[in-house]
Amino acid sequence: MRAAARTKRPRPRQPPPAATAHPATRMIPDKAHSPLSLPLKVFKLRLANGPPIAPTAKTFKSYAETCTSLLRLCGATTTTSNNALASSSSFSNNLPLALSLHAHAVRSGVAADRSVASHLLTTYAAFARATERDRVFDDCVAMDAASSFTYDFMVSQYVKAGDLVSARRLFDGMPERSIVSHTTMIDALMKRGCVEDAVELYDLCPLGTVAFYTAMIAGFVRNELHHNALGIFHKMLSCSVRPNEITFVCMIKACVGAGEFGIAMSVVGLAIKLNFFEKEIGVQNSLITLYLRMRDTAAAHRVFDEMKVKDVVSWTALLDVYAEMGDLDGARRVLDAMPERNEVSWGTLIARHEQKGNAAESVKLYSQMLADGCRPNISCFSSVLSGCASLEDFRRGTTIHAHTLKMGCSSNVFVSSSLIDMYCKCKQCIDAQRIFDTLPQKNIVCWNSLVSGYSYNGKMVEAVDLFKKMPARNAASWNTIISGYAQNRQFVDALKSFNAMLASGQIPGKITLSSVLLACANLCSLEMCKMAHAKAIKLGIEECVVIGTAISDMYAKAGDLENSKRIFYQMPERNDVTWTAMIQGLAENGFAEESILLFEDMLVNRIAPNEHTFLAILFACSHGGLVEQAIHYFETMQAWGISPKEKHYTCMVDVLARAGRLKEAEDLLMKIPIASEANSWAALLSACNIYRNEEIGERAAKRLQELDKDNTAGYVLLSNMYASCGRWKDAAEMRILMKGITLKKDGGCSWVQVRGQYQGFFSWEAKHPLSLEIHEILDLLLWELSA
Repeated sequence: MRAAARTKRPRPRQPPPAATAHPATRMIPDKAHSPLSLPLKVFKLRLANGPPIAPTAKTFKSYAETCTSLLRLCGATTTTSNNALASSSSFSNNLPLALSLHAHAVRSGVAADRSVASHLLTTYAAFARATERDRVFDDCVAMDAASSFTYDFMVSQYVKAGDLVSARRLFDGMPERSIVSHTTMIDALMKRGCVEDAVELYDLCPLGTVAFYTAMIAGFVRNELHHNALGIFHKMLSCSVRPNEITFVCMIKACVGAGEFGIAMSVVGLAIKLNFFEKEIGVQNSLITLYLRMRDTAAAHRVFDEMKVKDVVSWTALLDVYAEMGDLDGARRVLDAMPERNEVSWGTLIARHEQKGNAAESVKLYSQMLADGCRPNISCFSSVLSGCASLEDFRRGTTIHAHTLKMGCSSNVFVSSSLIDMYCKCKQCIDAQRIFDTLPQKNIVCWNSLVSGYSYNGKMVEAVDLFKKMPARNAASWNTIISGYAQNRQFVDALKSFNAMLASGQIPGKITLSSVLLACANLCSLEMCKMAHAKAIKLGIEECVVIGTAISDMYAKAGDLENSKRIFYQMPERNDVTWTAMIQGLAENGFAEESILLFEDMLVNRIAPNEHTFLAILFACSHGGLVEQAIHYFETMQAWGISPKEKHYTCMVDVLARAGRLKEAEDLLMKIPIASEANSWAALLSACNIYRNEEIGERAAKRLQELDKDNTAGYVLLSNMYASCGRWKDAAEMRILMKGITLKKDGGCSWVQVRGQYQGFFSWEAKHPLSLEIHEILDLLLWELSA
């Protein structure tokens, strides 16, 4: 039996063996269905063939160009957030690809190529990978692959991150500083307020571009050194550098700030000549601001009306200057007419209302802004919180605090400073301290806000402790602690702090001198007054209307009327506060008639009096016994649009009571439309004591006790009146009553300055450490006088 024939089945064909893939290809992820898929396939295929261990110059250049192209495409799609490709799923995360390309570049040696290194830097910067970016830069420097672009890019990156110290260190260590780095550093230093350092870099740069000069001009404008900006612009033109749109915008701001409107019109003429006015909307917006600052509203409206394209900045510029000129109603009309409103438009109007003292309207505008659907920004929050602080509106302030928490900007240093100020003004220092403690970053403004808040609430111990803990202090810090002492009537400590400020090297300003002059005036130390005056002259601010008024008032309070009047009449500018201070000074020193003549002179000079002016003139009439004139001035207050306040009624009661017209004074107190203050009834009671009118005196004492039960003046005056009328039993009962309710009359206090130190002495007390020695000297003097 033959074996069956066996047939061989054909084996299936095997595919040819594939080339062994290079290990580097496994590091590069696939990007299917993306614009990078084709370049990646080509790159992987080239790697699959295996790059030579010792590549030639041609192959090295080829690999470097391919790697650069991929890095460029990777970084570009990452930073283009509005591109549809960048938002697609295939392009949602290019970081693994960038890391793989970096690894391949290092392994193949192409990382040493300057182009590859530069693109690695930009790619990591696009991914916000600062650690990898810095490592790439360090490798570039070590391999001598760092180009001028590399250094410039890193300087700009440090500046963007706010690390000006690292940026300056890198800039100083650059082998060759380019104009780009100079421009970047100057712009950063100017924004930080380091003007001297920026000027130093400007002087070291031999060449200049339009961006370079514009950075200097914008920096000077930002730091309010407008005349310096004009000088840079002149240098720019002399070097034949053509200005751009930003240059013209900054120059118009500089001219406005410097008050050089003639130069401003020349700059506008140059902009028109270079064809920037017609095509650049930013220049047109600046021209609107210029005309309005020149009070030429017709020209401003003409430019605005002739603009072919008006953006929200154009409308906001018109609104802002209307508000700054004080025409808040006109600013509101502009806002209502705007076809489009944003948070800047609303925030501008809110800020202007708050700055002009109309806090209630600023809070109201904030509510309307929310109803309009606009999202508040940081500036808006700061302004409306300041408005709540002025109104001491705790409920509204906490509501806005909740808005800042919801929007995630409560930790911003500007918003948090406003929150601290708001809570302190609302007497909630614990909440203010809690906000301060939870801040991740505290700048000097936050420290100053809390110190000022404690001072405002009379907590000077806490304010001083916090002041001592401050890591750094500026002029505002010293102003806060000095004014805090002055406001809390700790005048000696205010002067000691001023001396400490001078010893620290900090230069005082107008605000500092105002507080120091107030302290000197209240201490009535003529020697200290002259020293403070000399300091104002040395600083060149004695002609300022605020400082001049304070100096005149200081001399008047110290009893030196000759110097007070000399300062007053030598002032180049006098406002209503200046006239009021002089009128008050004359009245307090017993020159009532001269005070009234000066008031009449004030009216002749068309200076409108304020409520404090009328208070001063009523005070003069009271101490001069000029009853009929006081009645005349009191009745004419309404003609000036001023409603009498509590203090005016108190002064008028004092006028009538001093003249013995006690019944008229009592009738006036009973008829006033507002609640009378305790001092009004105290003045009437004091006059009853002088004229021994027991009936009205008892009624006045009873009313005084109802208004202020802890006021010792009522008990003392009534007791003295009983004693003067011979009612000794009633007088004794009043004294016993005072002791029973633990009331004690405040003792008198006198100050003596010895060798620059102030010594305080209280009546019937021996608290002074040298009290024994002082009394021994007094006894010796009395013995010698009697001998």
